Amino acid sequence: MATRETRLRVISLYKELHRLGRDYPDPAYNFHKKLRGLFEKNRNLSDPEEIEKAIKLGEYIRNETLALYSLRKYRHLKRMYPQDSFSDPLP
Repeated sequence: MATRETRLRVISLYKELHRLGRDYPDPAYNFHKKLRGLFEKNRNLSDPEEIEKAIKLGEYIRNETLALYSLRKYRHLKRMYPQDSFSDPLP
């Protein structure tokens, strides 16, 4: 049985991933359905080591999703400023 603290960590992680999924770049990927499926699959875990392993996987997915969003923002900013504008010397 999971402790109250572990349960709160899992719920917090789920909410954070759900919020991150709103902006997922590929709507065909169906982020929310896959997220719910993963959490439902691990719903009946009782071994603390297995629970911790599942939480670590969720945190990894969160970090990778945040990295994806950062990369998307960086690419957008890079497209906004042409490459030639930085190489022109000032008169």
